Amino acid sequence: MKKVLLINGHPDQESFCAGIADSYKKGILTSQSEIREIHIRDLDFNPNLQFGYRKRTELEPDLIAAQESIIWADHIVWIFPVWWGSYPAIMKGFIDRVFLPGFAFKKRENSVWWDKYLTGKSARVILTLDQPAWYYRWFNGRPTYFAMKKLFLQFVGIQTIRFTSIGSLRLSKEEYRIKWLSKIERLGEKSL
Repeated sequence: MKKVLLINGHPDQESFCAGIADSYKKGILTSQSEIREIHIRDLDFNPNLQFGYRKRTELEPDLIAAQESIIWADHIVWIFPVWWGSYPAIMKGFIDRVFLPGFAFKKRENSVWWDKYLTGKSARVILTLDQPAWYYRWFNGRPTYFAMKKLFLQFVGIQTIRFTSIGSLRLSKEEYRIKWLSKIERLGEKSL
């Protein structure tokens, strides 16, 4: 039985990302997989890594629970909108505060290398765009793709990573959105 952690990084509970999260969850519930959810907007935490890595900031209970769910999970699904070529500030703060040295990785002494602590997990990244997905890829170079894959998930040891880009959402019609929600539900059924 696969253990799936669903992380919604959109700060608005009435967003299309919330609908995506609901559709994925609906698919998971028809499968043999277990699911846990984190809606970052609902967490009580300071998103600012105030001292960087120089001085430890104590983790709030919601972030400790998030770390426990990340360790528990075999597969992590990230859902968020692309804003200014990146993810929302609250999601960046969540990543900064949760994926800390000692939890997600450890830098080796007197070395540029590090140990990855989240190996053996897979991830699905579902992002929404205000531009067509092809434009995001070919003209803008998919900056969020590289940030999530190379600079974050692979850095902490998650190697199998799949992406789903949904756009252009801003000008889309209801039929387009319904079609995507159906596709997302099928991904959930397969725990992909």
